[in-house]
Amino acid sequence: MSVQDLREMLRERAEGPAPAIPDRHELVRRRVRRTWRRRVMASAAATVAAGAAVLSLLPGGAVTRHEPATSASAVAPAPEPLPERFTAHDGTGYRRLATATVRTDGARKTSVTIPVTGRPLDVAALCDGSFGATAPRISVAGRAAGASPPISPCLKGMELVPLPVPAGAGQVTVTFDTTTRGGGCTRQGKGAPCVTPEPVKAVWNLAVYEWTPPARPVDPEPLRAFPKRLPSWELAGATQDRIWPQDGTATVTVRGDGGRMGIEALCAGDLARRMWFTYRIEGGDEGVVTCSQWTGGPYPMAMTELAVPEGRRVTVTVRAGIWGEGTNRPVRWAMAVYRKRS
Repeated sequence: MSVQDLREMLRERAEGPAPAIPDRHELVRRRVRRTWRRRVMASAAATVAAGAAVLSLLPGGAVTRHEPATSASAVAPAPEPLPERFTAHDGTGYRRLATATVRTDGARKTSVTIPVTGRPLDVAALCDGSFGATAPRISVAGRAAGASPPISPCLKGMELVPLPVPAGAGQVTVTFDTTTRGGGCTRQGKGAPCVTPEPVKAVWNLAVYEWTPPARPVDPEPLRAFPKRLPSWELAGATQDRIWPQDGTATVTVRGDGGRMGIEALCAGDLARRMWFTYRIEGGDEGVVTCSQWTGGPYPMAMTELAVPEGRRVTVTVRAGIWGEGTNRPVRWAMAVYRKRS
């Protein structure tokens, strides 16, 4: 077999169906959630350091700018109830089914029972408190809502996460819990006492919504071009913009130099935050990246690093997925491969 034949075989396997692996989907979900958490924390930290604002979607299609809270001072009263109805940018209509409030320093657990009509469900969360506060964990009928991204650690502005429910259920009980488990302490220096930090305070206003998709898909806004240079990185290759769900795969071919490469993804659309991608380098191990939204300010870098062999061209193949349902709610996306500068 020639080198060219080997490359063609590897490329065909990379583009073909994944091998049957027990619990593969759950393993991917776990990796996605871990990388998503890292991306949220890295993006928020970069935003605070740069003094830039965080963009967040509010009901009625308005966009506002907020700073992540950094003070651990006393928590203000719970915010106003979330709206009974609102319409997202893409025309999706939301109707509120139930509301709840939980705190990190008081009533930390509460449940609501909601009817299930067959329409998709989302949880809306609005935090009043300090960035880094324990976000509510969501469970449905006593089981963790695993096929969903977690709620962010008290970023300002309302956010929505999908709420999966058991098939065929007529109603379900949804539980929100900010109870922390375990403990820890920090030392200011060698020999210093180990001090348990004060809990980060917050009040979470929550609501469960059902939504009706728009009659026709609405194309998301164009993506900004990937920066040619980032701290310690330079752009090696990128895809053209793609639209999910029509475009579910993409490839980028780069020449390896034996050093480190990194993958970045950008998304636009109301469901951009819910996108995730698995990648494979010419039949190698599978990895996971999540998506950033970039509408202004510094680039929200959260690089996923990988090793690329030296001296030959390699193809990175990416497959797109999404948490929850997305009928008539397309997402524009693109991926880039960066080379680490020596």
